[in-house]
Amino acid sequence: MAKLSEQLADLSAHAKHAEDAVSAAQKEVHDKVMARREQARAAATAMIEKVDHDVKAAGDDVKSMGDDAAQKWTALKTKIAGDLQSMKSGIAQKKHDLDARRAEDYAEGLEWEARLAVDYAIAAVDQAELAVLDAVASRIEAAKMQRT
Repeated sequence: MAKLSEQLADLSAHAKHAEDAVSAAQKEVHDKVMARREQARAAATAMIEKVDHDVKAAGDDVKSMGDDAAQKWTALKTKIAGDLQSMKSGIAQKKHDLDARRAEDYAEGLEWEARLAVDYAIAAVDQAELAVLDAVASRIEAAKMQRT
């Protein structure tokens, strides 16, 4: 059986490993989120450029139809752009609010469980410390008794 001091050192090493693992996981998740965000941004930018190109191409055709058609085309483009922006903003905001609320609730629950587990581990360490000190005190008392 390992010495008590060796077991405490092992416990310390395990606690440090847990701390490092949490730190790495938080960074890993962040990096993955950042990569996905960049992919989504690139896809959105490509689609916006495509729509812009299509609108400009259609605009050249409309200009050849006369001023009245060009004015209607411009008004329609403005209305569509405004409607799309309004719709996207509303949907995105509602989805974000709901997703954020759910994610926050879930994260809070997991953090509560983690805090409980850490508190339990701290209590176990405190109990282990008491047990070690009891053992050391008992060993000292036993040695005293043998000398007398």
